[in-house]
Amino acid sequence: MRDRIVIANWKMNGSREANARWTDEFLSSPQPACRTVVCAPFVYLGELALRALGTHLEVGAEDVNENPAGAFTGEISAGMLHDIGMSCAIVGHSERRTLYGETDNRVAMKALALVKAGLKPVICVGETLEERETGATPSVILRQLNAVLTIVRPEDLLAVAYEPVWAIGTGKTATPEIAQSVHALIRTRLVEVSPKGGASTPILYGGSVKPENAHELFAQPDIDGALVGGAALKASSFLAIANAF
Repeated sequence: MRDRIVIANWKMNGSREANARWTDEFLSSPQPACRTVVCAPFVYLGELALRALGTHLEVGAEDVNENPAGAFTGEISAGMLHDIGMSCAIVGHSERRTLYGETDNRVAMKALALVKAGLKPVICVGETLEERETGATPSVILRQLNAVLTIVRPEDLLAVAYEPVWAIGTGKTATPEIAQSVHALIRTRLVEVSPKGGASTPILYGGSVKPENAHELFAQPDIDGALVGGAALKASSFLAIANAF
């Protein structure tokens, strides 16, 4: 049986005061029936890890550098994340690809660096509106996914997250049927690479997930959870999504 996972991606948001309120509210509420992870800006990770220690909340990073060490000013290695108690990190988020020009190869190398350091990557894949409208969705998704799967096994991943670029922060959401069709494509490829590992790898949906639409999305056979952006900034809405299974 696959894990059900809901991951909060705070992006460049938060403060020590706000983070304390969020974790206090989240951890004082009844534990959801799924795994929950919060991925936060680098500067808050150590404190969040301490607050979450011994609880059901896992903490991860929003990105990582692919190199183990060296002259890379401002960058953070997978070993550093492991050192402060991180369990995972997001790689290949559409904002990293589109705003910072990250290539499929660099995403794959970041995933490999995490695995070597003992962390679980969350691999993001997704197409733009233009790519969807021209029928390129399957080729784009498989290109992005295959770059990682050539060097990292499905069983080494925490999850694959399908995030249609046209649905991130726009208020638009892929219908459950559209999302399921892409998730089924991802599942097929994962199983081709590793029958057992691919069958057990969670596939998450990310793209304007809210408490109002989470239950319908989670009812699909290959949607195992969500990568949540804006709605994760409030502990109450993140909890509602985590309880939508």
